Amino acid sequence: MSWQDYVEEVLISEEALQARIGELGSSISRDYQGRDLLLVCVLKGGVMFLTDLMRRILIPHQIDFMAISSYGTGARESSGIVRILMDLGTDIQGRNVLIVEDIIDTGHTLEYILRLLEARNPASLRVCCLLDKPSRREVPIQVDYLGFAIPDKYVFGYGLDLDELYRGLPLVATLQPRLYGRFIPPEAP
Repeated sequence: MSWQDYVEEVLISEEALQARIGELGSSISRDYQGRDLLLVCVLKGGVMFLTDLMRRILIPHQIDFMAISSYGTGARESSGIVRILMDLGTDIQGRNVLIVEDIIDTGHTLEYILRLLEARNPASLRVCCLLDKPSRREVPIQVDYLGFAIPDKYVFGYGLDLDELYRGLPLVATLQPRLYGRFIPPEAP
């Protein structure tokens, strides 16, 4: 099967993604002008977003990466138990840190990352997220730069995987509901 066989709809086109990322890059460039900026990408899903975003940020900046695992009862459920798989290699004390995240769902993982990084005394700590599912939020999260608010549907493409596949698609698509049991627990909507 090809990726098109799984798609219910193309939720965000390549053109819409690139246009919005350009706008985010402009806002970030303006807001951090003359300031030290470190982009912290949350792996794996944030890589495509980071790559395109950093090309649109027109001021000097550095990058680093974190890998996080969130445990739960299934692909759409988070218990709030988070484990660091790969920590930053950069000391962030006194730095302006911008977390680059692919998607916020319940908010548990990002809340954990924010608490962890805040304890390291950055000069500032903000969030840039491509996709947000506000209807699934369980903990409050302040998103400073947001790409798109999306409905509560299973999405893949543009960094988000479908069983570790199709991260490289240049668009964001929704999974056909009839296939939910194959990729997410059957009890999910």
